[in-house]
Amino acid sequence: MTAPLHDTSAAEPAAVAAPDAPQKAIEGRSPWQIAWLRLKRDKVALAGGVIVLLLILVAIFAPLIVKAFGHPPEELHEDLLDPLLGLPLGDWGGMSSDFLLGVEPVNGRDVFSRIVYGARISLLVAFLSAFVAVSLGTFFGIVAGYFGGWVDAAISRVMDLLLAFPQLLFIIALISVIPNKLWGFEGSGLRIAVLVLVIGFFGWPYIGRIVRGQTLSLREREYVEAARSLGAGRFYILFRELLPNLVAPITVYATLMIPTNVLTEAALSFLGVGVKPPTPSWGETLATAVRTYEDDPLFMIFPGVAIFITVLAFNLFGDGVRDALDPKGSR
Repeated sequence: MTAPLHDTSAAEPAAVAAPDAPQKAIEGRSPWQIAWLRLKRDKVALAGGVIVLLLILVAIFAPLIVKAFGHPPEELHEDLLDPLLGLPLGDWGGMSSDFLLGVEPVNGRDVFSRIVYGARISLLVAFLSAFVAVSLGTFFGIVAGYFGGWVDAAISRVMDLLLAFPQLLFIIALISVIPNKLWGFEGSGLRIAVLVLVIGFFGWPYIGRIVRGQTLSLREREYVEAARSLGAGRFYILFRELLPNLVAPITVYATLMIPTNVLTEAALSFLGVGVKPPTPSWGETLATAVRTYEDDPLFMIFPGVAIFITVLAFNLFGDGVRDALDPKGSR
């Protein structure tokens, strides 16, 4: 008797067991999950995001930080100053375990406390003015891009006018004529409200142009035509069909707008049209340090470094968010 050409006794169990073998399920990923995975690979952007988060926490918990490591920002310590020159006693601007960054010349206020509280003013103005600009820019940009015609022409001409307007000069002129009390605000609170409104108002045309351009390309897509053919109203299409697809460019531009607002607030406070002294502000501290930088250079370096780190961190994080949300990016 000849042996069979193929021994199937060992193959049959494998054939029977094959259908029962576990198979790995394929899970889909949303665009935001894909963006997060790409952002996690960008170590520089993550470092910038961590610094941004720390700055926000410092601004929120400024009273607790100052209570633990410093002194009230408006408290004078004239006993730590040279009575003749008004300069801090000791080396490095009077730095010690009680005054981590030394004291201010002339009045002896704690530099560390004023830097910490200055983060509150800078970030508050930057975030609120960015919110105003994004809200106005998104609304007018999406309306101009979708409706077109005379609506688009009118809004576009207003954007061109605001982009050509001298923002800095207008803020300086406005601050100089506003009363000491208005809309229930007074003092530094009134200055902050005016800064937020003016910076946000002059900033919305930038994002408005971006949103308008994106809307022009999206309004002819198939899903918009389908919604229109099913009888959807214009505002339903605007805010339920188009707006969700504009979140990515809006988010990117908002993160890049905040550091610009930080610099604008610092520049206005440096020129004396920001918050009123003795309210701490990085720009106001720089303006005060100009008079004594030759004798106490550290007093100017500390607020300058704070502004530099803040702007750099926001820019790095914003660049990373832009690369993560860009579907054509290489990362």
